Amino acid sequence: MRTIGVVVNPIAGMGGRVGLKGTDERVAEARERGAEPRAPGRASAALRALADVAGDGSEIGLVAYGGEMGEDEARGAGFEPTVVGDPGEGETTAADTRDAVRAFVERGVDLVLFVGGDGTATDVATTLDERGSETPMLGVPAGVKVYSSVFARTPRDAGRIAATFERTERREVNDIDEDAYRAGEVRAELKAVATVPVAEALQAGKQRTAGSVDALAAGFAADAEAGVTYLLGPGGTVGAIKRELGFDGSPLGVDVWRDGEVLARDASEAELLDALGERNVAVVSPIGGQGFVLGRGNQQLSPAVVRRCELAVVASPSKLAETGVLHVDTGDRDLDAELRGWLRVRTGRHTRRLVKVE
Repeated sequence: MRTIGVVVNPIAGMGGRVGLKGTDERVAEARERGAEPRAPGRASAALRALADVAGDGSEIGLVAYGGEMGEDEARGAGFEPTVVGDPGEGETTAADTRDAVRAFVERGVDLVLFVGGDGTATDVATTLDERGSETPMLGVPAGVKVYSSVFARTPRDAGRIAATFERTERREVNDIDEDAYRAGEVRAELKAVATVPVAEALQAGKQRTAGSVDALAAGFAADAEAGVTYLLGPGGTVGAIKRELGFDGSPLGVDVWRDGEVLARDASEAELLDALGERNVAVVSPIGGQGFVLGRGNQQLSPAVVRRCELAVVASPSKLAETGVLHVDTGDRDLDAELRGWLRVRTGRHTRRLVKVE
């Protein structure tokens, strides 16, 4: 029987849709802004996929941390987990995650399946290292920051990989300084090298792509239409478009522009919904090395927002060559299915390419 330890960081990703670009030490502020938990739903999706495979004859046993840190989601997916601890009253912390991992190691689990972002990945990886354990770990992406290469592309991918993997490899765990991130600077730091299942549906670590995007930005700005509301996402490529439109936008947030006026800067999901007009275009660029255009670092562009927008993807030819196919992970399976297929991506002043979205 394969035994999987499940731990959920229930506050992971809460800061995304309300524009905080992370939740580390900002939970109270996220709640004040109306943030809702994201990780439990993604944990449930992963565990339902795991249950689907288990129903096909695989023998899967779950060990979970108590309450909202794994037990609740496991029971909701039809499992009867062995519960090895409880976070107690109040807000959960990184110490709870580390306690869970220590308990999993003592139980001899075959895999630690965690739900969170890069901070949670760091907690899991460093605790395994502290214990001298080579137990594989696998992430269900739920945080705002998901730079590490230890995550599956989607929650359901994570569930399937957890049930079926046969080999492992070593991959990097990275995290970034959230205060610097909020100020517009990405400082990625290698935190650990972890053992991870081998699978095609794992995401790559984020890479940075050089190369001029000036012509692309100038062409996009020249084609901007009167009366259209543009939701301009984070990143350097879209940042160049913002400058061509005549303003310095928030480099890691979503800004709203229409007819020469900036309607909102670094907007939350609610602010984006308030700013929408009759016709709306969400402008995004894939994360280099990963290929995600939605669901990584731009959770403000929620399913509710995206469904009211046309999607415009922009990327330099070098970035597309690096990423290959594109990916979406909005948290809404129906919307993800609608977005998959072939998408026309703007690559220059006048040039476009058809790129597959998976």
